[in-house]
Amino acid sequence: MRARDRKNHGARPASRAAAGVARSSEPELALPPGLVMPAGKAVLGKCPPPLDVPAEIKPLDDSWRQWIVDNALRRCPADGMVSTVATAGFDPAQASGFIAALPHNPMYRAAERQRDRYERYARVMQNVQAVRESGDDYTRVERRADLSRDEFIERYVRGCRPVVITDLARDWPAMKRWSFAEFKRRYGSMTVQVQAGRDKDADYEVNKVSLRHDTNFAAFLDRVATSDVTNDEYLTASNELLRRPDFAGLLEDVGPLPDYCDDTLRHSASLWVGPAGTRTPLHHDTLMLLHTQIVGRKRWRFVSPLSAPKLYNDFDVYSPVDFEALDLERFPEAANVKVLDVVVEPGETVFLPLAWWHQVTSLDKCISLSFTNLDVPNKFDFGHAS
Repeated sequence: MRARDRKNHGARPASRAAAGVARSSEPELALPPGLVMPAGKAVLGKCPPPLDVPAEIKPLDDSWRQWIVDNALRRCPADGMVSTVATAGFDPAQASGFIAALPHNPMYRAAERQRDRYERYARVMQNVQAVRESGDDYTRVERRADLSRDEFIERYVRGCRPVVITDLARDWPAMKRWSFAEFKRRYGSMTVQVQAGRDKDADYEVNKVSLRHDTNFAAFLDRVATSDVTNDEYLTASNELLRRPDFAGLLEDVGPLPDYCDDTLRHSASLWVGPAGTRTPLHHDTLMLLHTQIVGRKRWRFVSPLSAPKLYNDFDVYSPVDFEALDLERFPEAANVKVLDVVVEPGETVFLPLAWWHQVTSLDKCISLSFTNLDVPNKFDFGHAS
């Protein structure tokens, strides 16, 4: 191309024109002050951008080794595990070697035997549960009145099934006396312990000890009375308010109790006070109890202990499954769990059988009383369970 046909890119430095240096369309590099290029030497153009630096491949660590073992015991395919490890930036070759060595590891073979034993137990439980679920009314929680001691113990305690007792608290003075205003009048000057900040902690029930907070009872009751739907603050059984002598007068408003309860109410009763929206996540207790609604309604969801293999119970008595917002991507096996769903009204009492999973939501501002003084054996060993 002739010089006159080229586009004009502005004036050229005289020194370069004199030296006959070829012109470039790239911006020229500025030379440091005092530096002069030798005659006849071209100034290099702008360097191209560097090649992308490959991401560092991290060596397989113990947390990923445990993840591989967990998934290998679930019989996940090796290529899928290696792909996941590689995507996370860890060495896929190390992962492949680790997976290939698992069948020769005595600890892994022992874990396989434990898995197989667990699966046999789980199949037995699930098959027995399938028989129980075959009844047309399996998911219905019965509502009963005038229950005799014998029928309550045989049908519900030993039969291990929940029931709502509609008349247990019919003659209790608490049904007329207890209210937020009455609590404030009688005990407003007292300091109580509540769980606060629950909305900020996804594991609020597991971490309930760290959420304990002392507050004036009247101030707490005012917050409940004026609150919207929230799970942030709750006075629960773990606060043991009724063990305190200054609150013992509340138990004078409770009773008479049926003949399937003994006379140890003072040592076995717990008070629950909170706004609409307070929740107890899915878990099972380590004993049986009765739970009476004095003010407001609560929704109870029950799951049979025989369905436990589908509830992902990896820690203590808790399950991460939430039947109010079921996440089937994380917990696909929970899709096949039959849930018993019932709303307990003011004046009604629900019986919680041994080891039944349950989650509870307050539909209104609530005052409730739970008690465990059943006149039957009610202490059980759940091993690690608190």
